[in-house]
Amino acid sequence: MTDRVYPSAKPAGNGTGAATTNPTFPATKAQLYSNARPAYRPQASHRRRSRLCSCCLWLTLVIVVLIVLIAIAAAVFYVLYRPQRPTFSVTSLKLSYLNLTSSNRLNSKFDITVDARNPNKKLVYVYNPMAIAVYSDDVDVGDGVIPSFVHGKKNTTVLKTKIASNGKVVDDSSASELKKGLKSKNGLPLKIKLDTKVKVKAGGWLKTPKVGVRVSCDGIRVTPPTGKTPATASTSKAKCKVDVRVKIWKLTF
Repeated sequence: MTDRVYPSAKPAGNGTGAATTNPTFPATKAQLYSNARPAYRPQASHRRRSRLCSCCLWLTLVIVVLIVLIAIAAAVFYVLYRPQRPTFSVTSLKLSYLNLTSSNRLNSKFDITVDARNPNKKLVYVYNPMAIAVYSDDVDVGDGVIPSFVHGKKNTTVLKTKIASNGKVVDDSSASELKKGLKSKNGLPLKIKLDTKVKVKAGGWLKTPKVGVRVSCDGIRVTPPTGKTPATASTSKAKCKVDVRVKIWKLTF
């Protein structure tokens, strides 16, 4: 039996030996653009993160340097000048009258003397006008103003002012507490508050920014007068506290 020889299959393609697959027609949009459109590669975010970290690092470094410089300046200032807070004391308070009308309108008149002492040998305090108010518990019973002044080195300045309230309306609760205090045998308890701003001068070259200062004095009692002679308050137990009030944005410390 003779063997039959069958011809080999014709190679596909254009003679190069590489097999190709012809697309079907009509071609779809996906087929037309799949080879021409570049592959999507997501953007790396490590550069942005690196820049952000660098900015945070530099900002932190600047803040630390500023804090160190301020601390050094404060230490040098303390060593050179040994600053001390001024002190205040109420030396005299006289009440001419204090009464409430049937409609809870308050009328009062006070004469107050306050001694301000600067214990520093090298520092001068420059005060803005002082707002002064007298309270009985939490009731404001009189207001006034002390003019601005310069507080010299190792100096005691006597501050005198008149405080009054003319027809100020108080609420029922405050009026009730105030009436109880006026009838008390121990006298009406009073508290004085002074609010101002002050800057410090030293050596003719140093001037600090103005900072808020509040002086609070309590331990004062007065018996309302029965006639035209003003009543003198007892100030022997009066104590005054000086607080520096720093305002940052809308917050006060």
